[in-house]
Amino acid sequence: MWHTAQLTDKSQILAFLETDRLYAAYAIGDLEPVLFDACTWVGATEAGHLQALALHFRGLQPPALFLMGQTGGVRSILESGPCPEWAYFTCRAEHLPATRDFYAWNEIERMWRMVLPRASFRPVKRACVRLTPAHADQLKALYALGGGIAYSAAQLERGVFFGIIVDGQLVTAAGTHLVSRTYGVAAVGNVFTHPHHRGHGFGTTTTSAVVAELLHQGIQDVVLNVNQNNEIATHIYERLGFERYCPFLEGFAWTKRGKKLADENHSRDLDRPSD
Repeated sequence: MWHTAQLTDKSQILAFLETDRLYAAYAIGDLEPVLFDACTWVGATEAGHLQALALHFRGLQPPALFLMGQTGGVRSILESGPCPEWAYFTCRAEHLPATRDFYAWNEIERMWRMVLPRASFRPVKRACVRLTPAHADQLKALYALGGGIAYSAAQLERGVFFGIIVDGQLVTAAGTHLVSRTYGVAAVGNVFTHPHHRGHGFGTTTTSAVVAELLHQGIQDVVLNVNQNNEIATHIYERLGFERYCPFLEGFAWTKRGKKLADENHSRDLDRPSD
């Protein structure tokens, strides 16, 4: 029989996450003190052993929900709650049927978790600049062209970002979703090039610079996510030395009540007069 309970012991949480460290890299990073207060961890035990875990991370909008472990335990966690009424899910394919008993997915993205064996790194040595909070406005404007890029100013302050500037304009950036120096993991992301400056290898250059700096700082495991349909990006990362570690699923999902609230909020936004 499954028993679920909220988890607060970092050592217990970390021990479970370490059983699949590379899949759980983002969740491990959320153990950092600056992020831990935005987390709710729920575990499912069977015969006294922790067998599944869910992380509800409230530091992003929409909140994130990460699932790991045995499917029966994941289902028990979703049954018992507390779980968000809407979230951006990360889970394995075997968890999908259990999530669908409680959530309706908007769209399912099939992803690769890619990892970088340190000895396999093949850097691209071209000129780019380290981005600092002084570049925040330029970075925000660049990412606005990319639509749904998951970026916050805190990532620039705490992470590693590089860019290429042409005629005074930031045209390419690459950075990190998280850097955990305590636990030795980092997630590369937020890679974007202005549409008018593509085809010059700028994205590869800045991504390489980010990775080189992370390795210089002693980060043990550098990971990233890429859509399985994005073969061009996948091959670029492979040329830098990244390898495909595991497939997983991502996407927005709502409970019935959460979908109703989202639709109501959207309707209110449409009805609100413009400035």
